[in-house]
This record gives sequence, C-alpha cells and structure tokens, in this order.
Amino acid sequence: MADLNMVEIFEPTREDRPQIICICGSTRFRDEMADANRQLTLAGRIVLAPAVFQHRGDVITGEQKPVLDELHLRKIDLADAVFVVDPGGYIGESTTREIGYARSTGKPIFRLSVVRDRYTERR
Repeated sequence: MADLNMVEIFEPTREDRPQIICICGSTRFRDEMADANRQLTLAGRIVLAPAVFQHRGDVITGEQKPVLDELHLRKIDLADAVFVVDPGGYIGESTTREIGYARSTGKPIFRLSVVRDRYTERR
C-alpha cells in the first residue's frame, strides 16, 4: 500500500488522548492491515486491529470464531473511527457486519479503496 497522508484522512487527535482507530477488513489482507497499522501509528493514532489471520494460515476453531467476531465489535466500541482495509474494494461477510455495526454506533468509517482514490486524484 502506498503511503497515504493519514493525518489528512482522520480528524485531528484530541487534546486529552490520541485518536483511536479500529482496522477492519478480510484477514486475507494481513500485509495491508499491517501497513495501515504502521502508518496510523506513525501518524500518532492508537490502532486496534485483528491479530489472528485465518485466511493466512492461523488456525481458528469453531468455538473461537464467534468469540473473535465479538471481540472485534468491542474494539469498534473503543474506537473513535473505523478504517476498512479493502484492496480493490473487496468487502466480505464479516467486514460487512462490522461496517454495519460501526454505522449503528455512529462511528465515522473510512475505506482504503475510497481514500486511496481520492488521495491519488489530489496528487
């Protein structure tokens, strides 16, 4: 993922604490999520992101999957905004559910595919 100016994408950080961003997206995009995490962290944000990547070989049991899904919703609860890592615009079932949940809680949602297009147009 090309470096985006993450400072321009999100609201300015609050005076009392850094802004918290929750990364959502398919676990098949582990590398892209790691890159977004790095860029957001370097831009002074606290990042909450998936840590288990089933699509990339991590083994998850049938009992663990719903626990991890619920845990990610709690990460969204803690966040000030959500950043969806969706290379090529891909959004799967779990990410669709997470976006719907974030919308229902009023969280601002930013999508990599949309932000990247806008960022490239301005350059």
